[in-house]
Amino acid sequence: MARLVVLGGGVAGHTTATFAAKWLGSEHEVVVVTPNAKWNWIPSNIWVGVGEMTKEDVTFDLAPVYAKAGIDYHQAKAVSLNPEGSGSSDKPFVTIEYTSADKAGQTENIEYDYIVNATGPKLNFGATPGLGEGSNLGEHTVSVCTADHAVHASEKLNEAIEKMKGGTRQKFLIGTGHGMCTCQGAAFEYIFNIEHELKKAGVRDMADMKWISNESFLGDFGMGGLHMKVGGYVVSSKLFAESLFAERSIDWLIGAHVNKVESGKVHYELLDGSMGEEEFDFSMLIPPFAGVGLKAYDKAGEDITGTVFAPNGFMKVDADYTPKPYAEWKASDWPRTYQNPTYKNMFAAGIAFAPPHFISKPMKSPNGTPINPTPPRTGMPSGIIGKAVAHSVCDLMTKGENAHLHEASMAEMGAACVASAGKGVFDGTAAAMTVYPVVPDFEKYPGTGRDTDYTFGEIGLAGHWIKHILHHLFMYKAKLNPGWTLIPE
Repeated sequence: MARLVVLGGGVAGHTTATFAAKWLGSEHEVVVVTPNAKWNWIPSNIWVGVGEMTKEDVTFDLAPVYAKAGIDYHQAKAVSLNPEGSGSSDKPFVTIEYTSADKAGQTENIEYDYIVNATGPKLNFGATPGLGEGSNLGEHTVSVCTADHAVHASEKLNEAIEKMKGGTRQKFLIGTGHGMCTCQGAAFEYIFNIEHELKKAGVRDMADMKWISNESFLGDFGMGGLHMKVGGYVVSSKLFAESLFAERSIDWLIGAHVNKVESGKVHYELLDGSMGEEEFDFSMLIPPFAGVGLKAYDKAGEDITGTVFAPNGFMKVDADYTPKPYAEWKASDWPRTYQNPTYKNMFAAGIAFAPPHFISKPMKSPNGTPINPTPPRTGMPSGIIGKAVAHSVCDLMTKGENAHLHEASMAEMGAACVASAGKGVFDGTAAAMTVYPVVPDFEKYPGTGRDTDYTFGEIGLAGHWIKHILHHLFMYKAKLNPGWTLIPE
């Protein structure tokens, strides 16, 4: 019997573990290590953040689901990897520290035959002074990165609405809290959902709303923007995004690195090197992502973290990490199998793998400050990669070390995104977009880097219903209810 250990129980980790358990059956062992007791469908946190869903609507307990699947579940965080074993033993192991109430702080070494790092990101609030970290989280701004964060955001939003009803004007500032943030999509959805809720509450005229982002243009989304078919015409995401903001009377400030947050005020630097300040009454700023801080040691106990992980803390995989000018990178630089090049029994999935380069053009201010989005690897791509990695590991475990590895390159992968612009049975709206491929391939698709026949977008009530249906489908799938494997990633 061989053992697969999956680190992380988010979209990528949960997908990897559940499919592996199904395909391997009882002949092999699947272990999940995740610090969370609950699974969270993160795309719906923005609805929790405006009071349109509850925490219970977007989460469920992991323990009974993993018990049903025959998965050995440890509520703990991974601390370090020993891929060569230690001392007289050649057996690789991972050191974990329990976060559950009954074992909090206790450590354990778990041996493995194969391991998948799907730890996701560290929400690096501490990268921006005042953005909030630890006990100071939420001191000046709110967040929708977790379900608990979103509950707090909803409470603060209700307070702001009550102030407006009482005649006090409020200023809303939503966007990114650092020059190297990714995942602008959550903030993008949140600002439009707030605007929608203010209209429903009859106080939109009492609100000033502004978007602040590290993007060099609206609609960059960390993907260098895109061109898509809308109503039969090919338009840029820049035009598409600017139209959405203009129609809703939301101002924007782009190319901005938020370098400090104080009570009711942010300080920022722009791409032109100028400095500025922006005041607010209510603010939600997405933090930058980093690796979770896993360490790695060789058999002698020497630190090999730099061999296994990139400087940002994400795991190295089968990508081309050769430094090169932005204009010289190729779609083929991106990983295909997500296997670590040094240790062949080690894989990374979802946000946990280190991207080889930026998709958006790297930019710096004259002061040398990097200000540009980092590559997104969330949602649908995470699920697809997790399933491909599960395929590979299962084949290696059942067919031997020469088994074929399954591929899921983001440069050959299409993805769909449904961005909510307000929740409502009859007045909800969402922008439904598809992009192919996620990572542009300028050799195959000169000019735009993408196939415009498969990259398109529409906005309206139908899009909202699609997002609402997807919420229930993916919650159903993640609970491993009957027929769950039939629902695509």
